Amino acid sequence: MKKYKGIITTIGIVLLVLAIWYFFIRKKKEPIAFDIIKPEYGHIFTSVTATGTIQPVDTVAVGAQVSGTIKYIYVDFNKTVKKGELLAELDKDLFQASVDQIRADLLVAQTNLIYNQNNFQRQELLYKTGAISKADYDVATNNVGQAKANVASEAAQLKSALKNFSFTEIYSPTDGVVLNRNVSVGQTVASSFNTPTLFVIAKDITKMQVQASVDEADIGNVKDSQRVTFTVDAYLEDVFEGKVQEIRLEPSVSSNVVTYNTIINASNNDLKLKPGMTANVTIYTAEKDNVLLLPVKALKFIPDSNLLKDYIIKPAVRRNQGERRDTTSAGNKFRTGTRVGSSNYVWLLKGDSLIQRHIRTGLNDNTHIEVLSGLDSSDVVIQGMGKTGAVIAVGGTSSPFLPKMGGGRRR
Repeated sequence: MKKYKGIITTIGIVLLVLAIWYFFIRKKKEPIAFDIIKPEYGHIFTSVTATGTIQPVDTVAVGAQVSGTIKYIYVDFNKTVKKGELLAELDKDLFQASVDQIRADLLVAQTNLIYNQNNFQRQELLYKTGAISKADYDVATNNVGQAKANVASEAAQLKSALKNFSFTEIYSPTDGVVLNRNVSVGQTVASSFNTPTLFVIAKDITKMQVQASVDEADIGNVKDSQRVTFTVDAYLEDVFEGKVQEIRLEPSVSSNVVTYNTIINASNNDLKLKPGMTANVTIYTAEKDNVLLLPVKALKFIPDSNLLKDYIIKPAVRRNQGERRDTTSAGNKFRTGTRVGSSNYVWLLKGDSLIQRHIRTGLNDNTHIEVLSGLDSSDVVIQGMGKTGAVIAVGGTSSPFLPKMGGGRRR
């Protein structure tokens, strides 16, 4: 018995060690968890973002055509005015004095004309009777002509003085709202070289426009009449809508960055938008409704054969441009990349099989991609593996489906 007692003890110890290893040390095989999804119908778009400034569609600068001192101002900021409404007046005293002086000069010229006309009639009778010479007759004729010219000159000066007098009253040229008032009572305005701006009037503030600066890298996708949404800091929860009206061809360069001024029309019926506000603009360059959508990350999934011993892997048999055969130990398998906007590949889960499917894709918003053909809403598409959805590798062994350095298709 003593002979077998040591053997039994040894066997017991071995069995105990095996039991401890099996139940406590051995790594249990974890089941494979797939991150799967079914394609769904929805809305997708591509867009361009920019910043801009809100301005009225049309503004009018009202100035003074004569120099003088502001005596009266009848409107102020934000005042609604009508066409022909009196906005301000200049001091009229000097202009009135000029009018009175020229009127007096005109009376003198008219009196002088009457005298010279009467004198001419007398000289004409004397000349016909031979009492005076031809030279005296010509002098009388010349005096009448000069008197008529003086009358015409003074009349023109009076007309000019009266016009300048009328310019002392400044009227609104249009219906609108006063956005800016640049003068005060008592201020002198000088219009010798250019017309000073006294008021700025917006014709219609219920219609505004956004002047957005679009980067040269994005401007090629922007077209007239595209839908636009934008927000302003004053109303962060409100989204305003508009449309692209025009893209101005003159570029703007700042810090070596080229941008193009893009005009966007927007409605302002509730008068929330105010001139000068900064707008954060989104221009929708392409949009589609009710199209089949798939997450972009599903295009990047590639199965690891070391973890899929319980599954049958069925690569796609169709060859397309951008594919090349793998001549590694994995055999005749395909290695493919993803090329957004044309041909792509995804993996479907059907029972115990993983099936590679060729699909055609369209719009891509970097989160979802439009599926043009190759899938329907009943297909089960694999996005990833494991709890985090990432592809897992064991012992540094790479999958025969993964592209090697320097091979495959450049994306």
